[in-house]
Amino acid sequence: MASWLHRARGGDTPGLFHGRARGGALLAASLLALLTACTSAPRRPAELPGWGEDRLSEALPVFIAGCRRPAAALPEALCGEAEAIPAGDDAAARAFFDGRFTPRLAGEGLMTGYFEPELRGRLERPAHGQGAPLRGRPEDLVEADLGRFAESLRGRRVAGRVRDGRLEPYPDRAAIEAGESPAPILLWAEDAADKFFLQIQGSGRVVLPDGTVRRMGYAAANGRAYVPIGRLLAERGEIPRGQVSMQSILAWLHAAGPERARALMDENPSYVFFREVPARPEQGPTGSLGVPLTPLRSLAVDREHILLGRPVWIEVAHPVDGQRLRRLVIAQDTGGAIKGEARADLFWGWGDAAREAAGLMQGRATLTVLEPAAP
Repeated sequence: MASWLHRARGGDTPGLFHGRARGGALLAASLLALLTACTSAPRRPAELPGWGEDRLSEALPVFIAGCRRPAAALPEALCGEAEAIPAGDDAAARAFFDGRFTPRLAGEGLMTGYFEPELRGRLERPAHGQGAPLRGRPEDLVEADLGRFAESLRGRRVAGRVRDGRLEPYPDRAAIEAGESPAPILLWAEDAADKFFLQIQGSGRVVLPDGTVRRMGYAAANGRAYVPIGRLLAERGEIPRGQVSMQSILAWLHAAGPERARALMDENPSYVFFREVPARPEQGPTGSLGVPLTPLRSLAVDREHILLGRPVWIEVAHPVDGQRLRRLVIAQDTGGAIKGEARADLFWGWGDAAREAAGLMQGRATLTVLEPAAP
């Protein structure tokens, strides 16, 4: 990787200690070169590769949207300064991020993509009798934060229902689809595979026949462990392991026929319930920070390592054209699979292009967090 990170890790000096002819002199010179490389890491955002190419005025309103949220824990004065910058002023936005933040390398890790699914649906079950119900949270679902009962269980949660005074596991996907849950039906999706991926994403848009859009948001889950059906297809030789993607899985489900497709989806016992979320169609879904997500400017992170609301400079290959993608994004969301200091999930938006890019994205990325500089 031809970047400052590569140099700081000694990547430009392979075999540093492999010669003995010059002994201690070579060792001393090499150590000096390595130390010099380490000090060349950016001290200002302006030194980041590609910094001058991004339109930072597009990232500024995304930062402002979550700046004053309690979870962001950012200085009020910093938020006020950002809010005073004229809209569309790239030079002022660049000066703000460069002068008020200090780069902190999070490292190199896996970056995936996610999007807001858009599918066709109806208020009533389609006449042909197919369709897949989008269900709301059932009244008998009970969720428990185990950390409230024992410190050793902090961060762990369970879901189930009470029977005869005891909490038992909630029905799995197959049982819920068979009617073993009082979960109300909110809408009908026209395609069962699209509904399945809507549950994986956790939220999305349902376009009704008259063109109106209903946004579905995550309400609860049945507490069962998630089983990736892409892994099952790879293990069974249905899809080559290196070709597993959202697109290839959808193609398999549609080609397999309703019965085989449903049988495979039922092997994932996890089930997501929805709620209708009022929002403007031009806005993305609400992330963990409590603000609408913005395509290619919102990032899901592990909040144990990157605080929500922080600007993050990313370097990653574009999943479609392979070009280097370098831009400033804002940590505004989290995810159950997003664990680790440099693990991240980039929000691509909605529609066919976002669906394609998010489904294909799975590459190594370099993350640099911009932390508020000391006054």
